[in-house]
Amino acid sequence: QVQLVESGGGLVQPGASLRLSCVASGRIISFGTMGWYRQAPGKQRELVAVITGGGITNYADSVKGRFAISRDRAFKSVSLEMNSLKPEDTAVYYCYASEGAEYWGQGTQVTVTS
Repeated sequence: QVQLVESGGGLVQPGASLRLSCVASGRIISFGTMGWYRQAPGKQRELVAVITGGGITNYADSVKGRFAISRDRAFKSVSLEMNSLKPEDTAVYYCYASEGAEYWGQGTQVTVTS
């Protein structure tokens, strides 16, 4: 059984920074793609950032230049550095991993408010 466990969410003011981390455990070798999605109240889940096994990254336009995704060499963990946070970044952030099958974490809340 593969599990993804996120950490690092919280309540911050606009302009602050947060770092989200996701660690995978279970019967895995390494993932092909890992990343982060988010879901705000009343909205659909959307892609935030993903990184492939080859290191190619893709970001939502709304976070380009502010967020940075990275992964470990074993490709069993992924992090998201979030800078210059805005109220519209408020959402539950979900870790995602794929190796044919897709896996999701339980989500971590990020709230940006003054």
